[in-house]
Amino acid sequence: MANTDTNDIAGSIEQAMRCFDAGAELLRFTAQGSREAEAVGVIKHELVERGYSQPLVADIHLNPNVADRAAEVVDKVRINPGNYIDPARKFKHIDYTDEEYKAELERLRERFTKLLNICKQYNTAIRIGVNHGSLSDRIMSRYGDTSEGMVESCMEFLRVAVAEDFQNIVLSIKASNTRIMVQTVRLLVAAMDNENMSFPLHLGVTEAGEGEDGRIKSAVGIGALLAEGVGDTIRVSLSEAPEAELPVGMALRDYFTDPKSNRYTHVRLVQKVKAASENGSAPSVVWRYESDEEDWSLFVIEASAETGRLLWNRVEEGNTGCDLEIVNPHFSQSALDGLVKDIKQAAGILRYKTEYVSCPSCGRTLFNIENVIREVKAATSYLKGLKIAVMGCVVNGPGEMADADYGYVGAARGKVSLYRGKECVKANIAQEDAVTELVKLILLDQNTNI
Repeated sequence: MANTDTNDIAGSIEQAMRCFDAGAELLRFTAQGSREAEAVGVIKHELVERGYSQPLVADIHLNPNVADRAAEVVDKVRINPGNYIDPARKFKHIDYTDEEYKAELERLRERFTKLLNICKQYNTAIRIGVNHGSLSDRIMSRYGDTSEGMVESCMEFLRVAVAEDFQNIVLSIKASNTRIMVQTVRLLVAAMDNENMSFPLHLGVTEAGEGEDGRIKSAVGIGALLAEGVGDTIRVSLSEAPEAELPVGMALRDYFTDPKSNRYTHVRLVQKVKAASENGSAPSVVWRYESDEEDWSLFVIEASAETGRLLWNRVEEGNTGCDLEIVNPHFSQSALDGLVKDIKQAAGILRYKTEYVSCPSCGRTLFNIENVIREVKAATSYLKGLKIAVMGCVVNGPGEMADADYGYVGAARGKVSLYRGKECVKANIAQEDAVTELVKLILLDQNTNI
């Protein structure tokens, strides 16, 4: 996804060409309003003139009228079921009668059908893209903050499309928590099977962060599904320049599709006798991942993609004693042991260091997120066991970071709001003071709890 201001036509074209030259096969731009939707159309025309025919996608939130206009000028429109018809999430519980809920679904059907007809006319595809962080209050009130609710949010729209004989659709259902993301995609596949549907799936761990931790987290979530044969397109979401996401995505694609990777020879289940003091007890079960990959960056992605799901599956089966061992003759044992811990943390079965949830920047981002995440890390990385979110805007911010201990969320240009869990505790403070105020908040809470 591009992170330029979509109205910056020249800058957006330059970034698009860099992404396509780096291997991107389609590119998404934010379209907050009709002006941005028109701009994506101009960007597409100019790219075609330069010999770039890859599809462009308009990313729509909160305004179905913008989706209508975008559908006339782009190749695909992404809508978010959490805010296409329903208002932005306010974390309010609403008691609907069955008749009232049915009336809401009829309102959804009428409005979405209008977009489907425009897309039919212009041969435009639609991505129904559910985000864990922006489920509507309507869905939350009926289903709670659950994977089942995420799936139903998607299926409501998909049923309308099927009834209208619109097939040009791809689905995505994302979360920053890798286990929730994987479990929910699995449920979506089952739900489609149950209703005799089959549509392509786009995979991604949203707000994965940056650096090696972001790559490990993305590989764990996306790799778990690719290993099961699920997924048609992928996007790695890093708080970095968009072109930095592409090598990670291509490494995952190649690892799971290239027969030369011989991936099935890398991992096996072994049993080990426990420490001498525990001899006599049953041996522990260990997944051993073996590789002779010399490139550390590729090795990290491949190992993370392969092993995260193995640990999940054992935990979900009640086998909490399962462990992981990674072997590679080219790297030190301390580096390999550290990677094991990082994979466990990305898989949500260990938290040994501060975890950062941060979104990839886009045209909605209200500050330079690459700089801010570095500042936040520098100020808080010595803390242990916390989860801190850095979010560029409020579209997904308060929701996607709902399970974080603390959040730094863009509120307006030059303004930041700080959260403790879902609660906004300091609103619209100056950005230059925000990191200092975040640290003060954390330390105050820690001292209070001593």
